[in-house]
Amino acid sequence: MKKMFVLPIALATAIGLFACGGSDSPAPLALVTPDVKASSSAWSFGVMGDTQWTLATDPAGTNPNGVPVSIINQLNQQFISKGVKFVIQVGDLSENGNDADELVRANAAKALYDKGIGFFPLRGNHETYATPANSYAIPAFKTNYPQTQCQSQTFGATSCNSPTSVSSDLTGLSYSFDYGTAGNNARFVIMDLFATPSKKVSAVGYDYGYSIGDQQSWISSRLDKASRGTTHAFVFSHQQPIGENHQDSIFQGYTDANPDMQNAYFASLQANGVKYQMSGHDHVHQRSIVTSPDGKSKVQELITASASSKFYTPKALTDPNWNGQKTRETSLSQELFSPGYYIYTVDGPRVTVDYYSDATGGFKSDTTYPGTTGSTLGVTPSLNFVKKETWSYSQNGKEFLIGGSGSASYTVVQDSFANTSAAILSGSYANKAADYTSRVLTQSVNTGWATGTAGTYSDILSLWGMATVGSAQTDTYVLSMKYDPSKVNTIQVQGGGIGLAAPGATGKWVNVVTKNVGGTAKFVSGPWKSGYGLGTYGVDTTTNTAWAVINYNGNFVVAPGIGL
Repeated sequence: MKKMFVLPIALATAIGLFACGGSDSPAPLALVTPDVKASSSAWSFGVMGDTQWTLATDPAGTNPNGVPVSIINQLNQQFISKGVKFVIQVGDLSENGNDADELVRANAAKALYDKGIGFFPLRGNHETYATPANSYAIPAFKTNYPQTQCQSQTFGATSCNSPTSVSSDLTGLSYSFDYGTAGNNARFVIMDLFATPSKKVSAVGYDYGYSIGDQQSWISSRLDKASRGTTHAFVFSHQQPIGENHQDSIFQGYTDANPDMQNAYFASLQANGVKYQMSGHDHVHQRSIVTSPDGKSKVQELITASASSKFYTPKALTDPNWNGQKTRETSLSQELFSPGYYIYTVDGPRVTVDYYSDATGGFKSDTTYPGTTGSTLGVTPSLNFVKKETWSYSQNGKEFLIGGSGSASYTVVQDSFANTSAAILSGSYANKAADYTSRVLTQSVNTGWATGTAGTYSDILSLWGMATVGSAQTDTYVLSMKYDPSKVNTIQVQGGGIGLAAPGATGKWVNVVTKNVGGTAKFVSGPWKSGYGLGTYGVDTTTNTAWAVINYNGNFVVAPGIGL
């Protein structure tokens, strides 16, 4: 048997596997578990959506004061089992925003605190509904969550900061904090945009407070990559830049409101390397690329799945209240009618996100909740969470948008790192999955790199985001990677003893084609040629490249000892 080399511990986790297409029937299948582990220094945080109990009755008696404790408790156990450091909730902590309701929600986080896990929330529009009796839930929020000012319950979070120069009302409402160690850390900027005693602006049915424009100087200063001292930065709000059902936005109006404010905000995110903007409000799982009104900046927007008894349906693209702005949104992934949550893993230059939701799905909203087969009206069933989607980015890689209204060819995917270059030589995105509004989903294909180790002949490439909807299998494509010829001898090449490798189940490098779905393994000495079938692999000594015809995403390297 030929010697195989152990996968380096510094290689990061999670392979991008598929995008969820929108329909009334959720994808029932879990993803294949990735066989690559994160480094020992990686850490994770959780994200969850709105927590509202919207039924007039509660037959099981487990959801007091308009708070879906029956769902929160199950999510808490998921976060505990995943070993997250803290959880961020993106607003609408209760249905009615009364002080007693807010206390119930705060107490529901105790299971996290007891395990040493932090909880960092923000207000949503529902926190403003009990006013004027409780000052828009601000006193209750600040009392219940001293961690937003680093006063207690921080669990390792540091550097808390608020835009107090804008207004003292915002202290602990809009806030930022840091987590992690140098080279493997992140800043979290959480924006509160709702009414306060000192400012209320009513627009499109919502009571806004200090706008993004009011807070932009603070936002930019906290995101500033030259001074923030963190590798990554993430931004959170309750409303979103462009929604699916709700047509109000974070910019004090519909999605066309205050374009100058929007342009400045998007520009700040892009200039400071912020890849993801997280929000709630819509109760759907939705990922999109959203572009600024001037077309100069963009960010990937995540609208979180529901953690409540309420589920929304996207509005038609032709609805007049979009005011023509949906053209600024490129739909990447969507799942409706299922409670879910997110695990973000920070590992050096890369961030990986895993989305989990109930395996059955098909939940109904409000008075018909949950609406699943065999369910009792108004009683939350035992949720069976499975991984539905993984996506990622790396600061040493690139992003390529494939399909949708653009080119379906994967041959644009080309990248290099140190002395290694990689390219997709052939293949196209054949999947035509669409979201609820019939937009064909675009793939966000990302690359990332780790330094090769002793025994490998190249650096290590990661590819994410090419898999088809509902499966770990991608379209068939040809991957080519350059190797260091000074480490290779002719006998190795001629015998097929070197080539593209991927991590096997035990963490050792194995021949890349052994992990294909189908196909026949066949070695070719020489360049790839059109017509070679799935499973064909080879080495071209004239260009010092190894290539293979494969149909999955993962982590790839040129290594010895992989001949069949």
